[in-house]
Amino acid sequence: MLRGRVVTLRPVTEADVPALAAIRATPEVRRWWRGDDDLAGAVRADLADDELAVYAIEHDGRVVGAIQWYAETDPDYRHASLDVFLDPAVRGTGLGGDAVRTLVRHLVDEHGHHRFTVDPAAANTAAIRAYAKAGFRPVGILRRYERGADGRWHDGLLMDLLADDLPR
Repeated sequence: MLRGRVVTLRPVTEADVPALAAIRATPEVRRWWRGDDDLAGAVRADLADDELAVYAIEHDGRVVGAIQWYAETDPDYRHASLDVFLDPAVRGTGLGGDAVRTLVRHLVDEHGHHRFTVDPAAANTAAIRAYAKAGFRPVGILRRYERGADGRWHDGLLMDLLADDLPR
């Protein structure tokens, strides 16, 4: 269990699947975190992925989202990549930034990571703003990076954070 200033991060359990699927079903989240009609199955698939570590984000005893990470293990390119989603009802409260900073500090202190990346959709201005507040900097546009629900290709934004840049 990881404790931030206002959030707690803990490994997701089967009991969390309905709450996380419900958050993923909200239009604001589903727009960016797509999946087929079985969002509970999508959450379970993330849990079953051995290369992905998924944490529930808790605030005031309630699951308000999830944050996950995976590592590039090639020693010459080693880094960790993060993804996060939050219940739209708690957006703008600083919970996402606290979750990101808490996980990054853990990955620095316990796993020795020095560099972190995120790759939100270039049109996802709320996520980009939140990642920037947590210390991430834009690296560049990933052109035609992800196929959207509309079947067209959309740009992503690569952002990174170095451990040395993390506010203490």
